[in-house]
Amino acid sequence: MESCLEGYASNMTLYPKIQLSRLRDIGWKLWDPIGLADDEGSPSEGCADEYDGYLLHVVSMICRGGSTNEATAYLNGIASKHMGLSVIHAEAAAATSHAIAEYLTSLPDGPKTVS
Repeated sequence: MESCLEGYASNMTLYPKIQLSRLRDIGWKLWDPIGLADDEGSPSEGCADEYDGYLLHVVSMICRGGSTNEATAYLNGIASKHMGLSVIHAEAAAATSHAIAEYLTSLPDGPKTVS
């Protein structure tokens, strides 16, 4: 007996996966506004997901056509308003936005999913 999904699965498009681990590498090495990373740019134990929401929002902004300048402004706003930091590192936010944009352009075209 043929499965109702046979044939369907072979026609499905597999969307490129955004590796959360890659976003974390970018975020921890380039943008660590509250200083949780160790000397090698790795998160302290138990903090690996600290910036995930912000980095995923940058991904969403860029995938929807936003610019790296807009993404940088978002990260700077998070650091200054949401985190309440009086000193922000705009260069770090810009480097992070650009690195995420570069990473996204390295993926195949089409809708993206996170893994």
